[in-house]
Amino acid sequence: METFLQVVVNGLMLGGLFAIVAVGLTLIFGIVKVINFAHGEFLMVGMYATFLLTTGLGAHPYVTAAAVVPILFVIGALTQRFIIQPLLAAHDEHIQIFATVGISTALINLALLLFGADIMSTPSYGLRSSLEIGSVRILTGQAVIFIAAAVLVFGLHLFMSRTLWGRAIRAVAQNRAAAQLMGINVDRVYVLTFGIGAACVGLAASLVAPLYPTSPTTGTYFVLTAFVVVVLGGLGSLGGAFVGAMVIGLIDSLAGFYIGSDLREVAVFAVFLLILVLKPSGLFGKQLNLSHVSP
Repeated sequence: METFLQVVVNGLMLGGLFAIVAVGLTLIFGIVKVINFAHGEFLMVGMYATFLLTTGLGAHPYVTAAAVVPILFVIGALTQRFIIQPLLAAHDEHIQIFATVGISTALINLALLLFGADIMSTPSYGLRSSLEIGSVRILTGQAVIFIAAAVLVFGLHLFMSRTLWGRAIRAVAQNRAAAQLMGINVDRVYVLTFGIGAACVGLAASLVAPLYPTSPTTGTYFVLTAFVVVVLGGLGSLGGAFVGAMVIGLIDSLAGFYIGSDLREVAVFAVFLLILVLKPSGLFGKQLNLSHVSP
């Protein structure tokens, strides 16, 4: 029983990691209706920035979030304004997807040019140490990520429901044409949303970097799982993304322990395919309607 409990807790902690990466992705898709295939590379950029600030200035990885989050916000906003936005009126929506794939490839090759293929390790500052709660052990860094993911989802929910900009974002998500008629600057909302989505992954980068190695392809694993989380929870649902991340984390942990570590991803993507077949709208059903989001 103790072993099972430890496996479940490990799964929840892993789910927190997936959630904090997936939140920005589902926000961007829910509002801008663009699948950002460069999301993992934004995470990689944030992890390299965390590594450089930590090793160069001796700052704690969590302190670097004060710089990494604004940097990623600016990168995301500029990406939307100068790359994605000019393509939104294109007849073929796939052009926008190809653009994000191009950004992804460019960022990977830029990282290879600047840092090479070597793996970088951000100092952990004790974040890999274990906390013991009864018979259960949790890495300090994992616990922080889990709490941060929950707070981030709740904070975004409050932002969406209580602020003027949040309501404008929800209005655009529901009906872009009607929002324009009400005087909302849709293009500005898109830029803001893309920036917030990238800022979320910037926060994730500062929290993840002390626990995972950084390399030019480090974002690939995280973003593939994040796509599964987004589809499982319901496209555009922040609360659904959090719950979906918990489910995927549990599946990953249980499959890795009881079936085999080599088959963890098989189990995760089997569930992904099953959801696509049985309930394409995801567990929370309300596709692309952020007015129903709740943490």
